[in-house]
Amino acid sequence: MAQEPGTSEQARTSGDAVERTAADTASAPSSASALPSPPAPPSPPAPAQSPASAPASPPTPAPEELSDLRVLKALAQPRRQQVLQHLIVHGPATSATLARALGLNTGATSYHLRELARYGFVEETRDGGPGGSAPGPGHARERWWRAVPGDRRFPPPSRQSPETRLVIDELNRQSYAADLDLFEQARRDSGAGPDEWADAFPFSRGTVRLNLAELHKFFEEYIALLNRYKRPDRDTPADARTVLTRFLAFPAPRDNSKETDTP
Repeated sequence: MAQEPGTSEQARTSGDAVERTAADTASAPSSASALPSPPAPPSPPAPAQSPASAPASPPTPAPEELSDLRVLKALAQPRRQQVLQHLIVHGPATSATLARALGLNTGATSYHLRELARYGFVEETRDGGPGGSAPGPGHARERWWRAVPGDRRFPPPSRQSPETRLVIDELNRQSYAADLDLFEQARRDSGAGPDEWADAFPFSRGTVRLNLAELHKFFEEYIALLNRYKRPDRDTPADARTVLTRFLAFPAPRDNSKETDTP
């Protein structure tokens, strides 16, 4: 666990980092994507490169603002959030796989997948299942689905209507609860036996004094850092795991005790 700025000690912690981002949920100005972004999808083999050249990074997605109330309401459906989170954390799945994992029937998961696909949050994929092999789109027996990567952001509060704000608040509430559940699960799993990952997972709390322009820049640099480490399967080490990142930054409450009455 990284300590406050100005100290160098790092304590070991079990579990995942609880921060908040984007292609996680938040709203501009510290604009965060409304969805956690899944790992980059598999890509076809790249041409041979000379030792001096490095593999090209996947293109950085342009930010997309989720301001359509219909889209936000569709995304805020709790079962749909569960389906989407499972695809992001565990990778491509079929409606039957999702039904077993989430305790639903296949009719429900199929319906929620279609609704998520309608608004561009998921899509059918040829790469899924063990070893990355799966039937192609439209297969008569199995249809595999994946979460669509992207930098999706909520509009800032100053541009949210009262109804939009209610829906975004509910999305944030669901996301916070889901993140805490995932963190607690990771903590429990790490205590079940020796796990070198439990010693390596970072968790950081800190404070920094920023003005609004600097906070905007801080957030965009954080998103750029995430994108720097995203890569297609062919460039991902065999021992890599999906790591959940969260980013949360907010001004400290004002200290009212320092206010003095004017004579």
